[in-house]
Amino acid sequence: MLVVHAADELAPAHGGALVPTMGALHAGHLALIRRAKETGGRVVVSLFVNPTQFAPGEDHAKYPRRRAADVAAAEEAGAEIVFAPEVETVYPTEAEVAVPPLPPVAIDPGLEDACRPGHLAGVCQVVARLFDLVRPAHAIFGEKDFQQLLVIGAMTARATERWPGLEIIAHPTVREPDGLAMSSRNEYLAPDERARALGLFEALHAARSETRPDRAEERMRSVLEGHALEVDYAVVRDRTKLMPLAEDVSHGRALIAARLGAVRLIDNMAWG
Repeated sequence: MLVVHAADELAPAHGGALVPTMGALHAGHLALIRRAKETGGRVVVSLFVNPTQFAPGEDHAKYPRRRAADVAAAEEAGAEIVFAPEVETVYPTEAEVAVPPLPPVAIDPGLEDACRPGHLAGVCQVVARLFDLVRPAHAIFGEKDFQQLLVIGAMTARATERWPGLEIIAHPTVREPDGLAMSSRNEYLAPDERARALGLFEALHAARSETRPDRAEERMRSVLEGHALEVDYAVVRDRTKLMPLAEDVSHGRALIAARLGAVRLIDNMAWG
């Protein structure tokens, strides 16, 4: 296992597969690493808690950081290289790291873009920087952060000269046995909150029993409120642009963001 910290150490990583993470690796991340292994190239896992995607008052300072355990887990899952940069490597003080032009799916849906202003801009900023440094042929992202996945795909498609041939690979959400989507933030949940958090999974399944988007959204909100969750959004949207569906469209994506005290959880599922 090669652990690198500086940009000039990344030459062995060029042309491989990148799994960008903020660390605190769990089984969901390890599934992404195993998928990356299937591409046939060298697998690079980045460990970087990106400050630009956290809004004031969010959990940047307390986000779990356990580099030694993450390196060991990444190696066991099949990664050959861990890129663990300092902030100054990603955002050098002598040069401005621009935010790429944001695609419509990062601006228009009124989901994460509305609830966490600046978040998706920060995601695009750091992912673009990682692509420039690592120069992968493939990058693997999970479907749990569905809007992020679409944003990264659209950003990459707009910049084929900057990242020629780069393929974005989506991996299905990895879940606990009871259905809760795996997330590094799940460890913040107290036992009683852990049970209430299952409301997201139950609400998404309830939405699938409805054939109209408006009724599906009503069902989701009812289930979430029944679990005493504070709802940021519970919507059914077009699965490529995340805009509202016409009533006669029978397929889309159900997406939820809800809060348990200071913990914010997201989840989504195919609908229709």
